[in-house]
Amino acid sequence: MSTNVLALVGSLRAASVNRQLAELAAASAPEGAEVTVYEGLADLPFYNEDLDVEGADLPAVRALRAAGAEADALLLLTPEYNGTIPAVLKNAIDWLSRPYGAGAVKDKPVAVISASPSQNGAVWAHEDTRKAVRIAGGRVLEDVTLSIGGTIGKFGDQHPRENAETVSEVAEVVRTLVDATKELASV
Repeated sequence: MSTNVLALVGSLRAASVNRQLAELAAASAPEGAEVTVYEGLADLPFYNEDLDVEGADLPAVRALRAAGAEADALLLLTPEYNGTIPAVLKNAIDWLSRPYGAGAVKDKPVAVISASPSQNGAVWAHEDTRKAVRIAGGRVLEDVTLSIGGTIGKFGDQHPRENAETVSEVAEVVRTLVDATKELASV
């Protein structure tokens, strides 16, 4: 059985460290697993129940929900904006959580990676992301946490894949997420 992991990045900036970490996660997928970095979060309208009605033609929402439904697990990568989760990532979680109780995130294993230039490693955003996706119905892997602080000093102008410690840490998160997904599927 192949494991499909959908990676959602909370930064829209093309050269963001969190996007680079998502790319590293995709490259770190163990045999029999694939991590797909989702493109298109910038196209989502803000969640609004008036828009989320049967028959609504919302291509960006339809695409996200289809990708979420096809995924076996989610990997969320987040920076920290003003001490919390970026709106774009929270918005994606909101769309994936609906219809409530049956959304594309329900019962799927979820891991979160956060990174920030600050020394706290975006831990507040990390915690808020875990909280939001847990309430949305995802199965957050409680023992899997990776918050990377001081990214400017740690990576400089280099891609995180040039840092052996980071490569190992990201690969471990992905491996643990894939293993948890396989365990859940066998139950």
